[in-house]
Amino acid sequence: MSSPSNHDDVLGIHRELTILYATETGNAQDIAERLARYCRRLYISARVFSIDDYSIEDIISETLMIFVIATAGSGKEPRSMTPFWNMLLRADLPEDLFDHLEFAVFGLGDSTYEKFCWPAKLLSRRLASLGATEIAERGEADDQHPLGLEGAYDPWTTKLSEALLELFPLPPGAEIAPDTIPEPRVSIIEGAASSTTNGLTREVDSYRATVSSNKRITAKDWYQDVRHLDLDFEEDIKCESALFIVGLHAHEPSSYEPGDIAVIAPEAPEADVEAFLISMGWANIADEPFSIRHTLPDQSLPPHLPSKLTLRVLFTKYLDINAIPRRSFFALLRYFTTDQLETEKLEEFLSPEGTDDLYDYCQSVRRTIREVLDEFRSAKIPREYLFDLFPPLRPREFSIASSRHRHPRRMQLCVAIVNYRTKLKIPRKGVATTYIASLQPGDKINIRLKKGLIQLPEDGDIPLICVGPGTGIAPVRAVIEERTRLDFYNNTLYQGCRSASKDQHYGEEFGALADEKKLIYRVACSRDNPPGVKRTYVQDLIAQDAKRIWDLVGTRGAWVYICGSSNKMPAGVKLAIQEAAVAHGKLSDEDAKEFIATMEREGRLIEDCWD
Repeated sequence: MSSPSNHDDVLGIHRELTILYATETGNAQDIAERLARYCRRLYISARVFSIDDYSIEDIISETLMIFVIATAGSGKEPRSMTPFWNMLLRADLPEDLFDHLEFAVFGLGDSTYEKFCWPAKLLSRRLASLGATEIAERGEADDQHPLGLEGAYDPWTTKLSEALLELFPLPPGAEIAPDTIPEPRVSIIEGAASSTTNGLTREVDSYRATVSSNKRITAKDWYQDVRHLDLDFEEDIKCESALFIVGLHAHEPSSYEPGDIAVIAPEAPEADVEAFLISMGWANIADEPFSIRHTLPDQSLPPHLPSKLTLRVLFTKYLDINAIPRRSFFALLRYFTTDQLETEKLEEFLSPEGTDDLYDYCQSVRRTIREVLDEFRSAKIPREYLFDLFPPLRPREFSIASSRHRHPRRMQLCVAIVNYRTKLKIPRKGVATTYIASLQPGDKINIRLKKGLIQLPEDGDIPLICVGPGTGIAPVRAVIEERTRLDFYNNTLYQGCRSASKDQHYGEEFGALADEKKLIYRVACSRDNPPGVKRTYVQDLIAQDAKRIWDLVGTRGAWVYICGSSNKMPAGVKLAIQEAAVAHGKLSDEDAKEFIATMEREGRLIEDCWD
């Protein structure tokens, strides 16, 4: 098969496109890179970018683009897409801005949510309204489909292929390249003299932080371990890892603000890595240095890779052995198994008839890559395919729980440690939160910063309504610290927890502010009601306060921040405000819905929620 670099030589014409993906968990990135590999079979070169790594100015010069867009929360675009999306929503953009652009969109979502694949739908419509031409009907992958994402991906790529071949016909005698083992994205360079990657080196867009405290803030006998971390810096902190987009141009960012995000690159537990290296037969070569050459630019590599690596460093810092493998993992693994029964089992998993078996084997019980490879023991994985088989160890994002102005050169985080059991009763721990839980005072970590969704009103007299169940209290706490530091006290907080004595995070702080008349503080403790009494959630308290809520949002123009898990809570909170508009603002149901929608469009109602 021809490589992307010589497609023009083979077919005599210029054949290329750009693929942009917006992801939260990595699924959209996986689909984007699979599309790039498929394009190679059509002798088309693809450039692949995360949408936040793509220069928005470049879209003016594009002629053919594919967008792979995940859905965040209950219908929001992924955080990485927000600057791009805000640019497209500018009212002053000409209607023919993209009349030169042809495009296709593939969305990822879950049909149990009302706004299924909503960002992908909106993107398709907006591009078309600006003059772009959609070459293939939008694809919409549904997590609930019996075949998972594949249920939409396979038929959509067939339609996309037909459209691409109309744009780029194959010459007589040429055929679509066969679906065989893909080329590896790297080549291995032996003989590196030494490895210097075991120590913590500062990345160019990160800050070095020292852990000064890491304490549990839930009760010792409570089922969930939630940590408060104090991280100290030797320098002033600015949000330099992301550019704020204004129109088609970027300007330098300012110091981080309430609602901004700390990005932490975790490390796999040493014991896990050692056990994995032994099971793969790599223990004797685990610390031998090597280098890599990136040979397929349409397939990404983990960011900040050092020039010299070892297998131990690679699986500690860059590749994820504890991830739940996607179907593409099994599709590649079959090329490396030498046992006939294992190969046949993988072929069964990949067949349409084996989809349920693969789901039961992998997704249902949350089986990890490490555990899969323990069972498919004949697999002999060449080093040049490691980056193709193992997903990157993704950085995790945590909302900052403090105001920089109140805590100069210090950042505070509120992090729930992920710890659960699968259907097989196997204990599972989150890689990132396990790493965070292990940090001790004096430890050094690298922190990158990312702009969040929250913006504070310039007029401090505008009231704020903050809603923060669980660890959603983190960005809310930063907002309240900032407002009270500026002597703006027109703030209302609705905090949700299960028990006042177990997990009411920062309750004493907020109670003290309430006593000082600097905050109106309402707490919903959902598990503290007597048996038989309906549980109380934040949306229930808002409904109880409907008259005051309408006075704040309808009469005084209050801004609303909803932070926390993207389950039923955000929709419930918005419905409670909507019902307040009907009951006390005398709006019709439709007008009340439009009132909420207008608040969202104007940035006066901000939903900062996560799965």
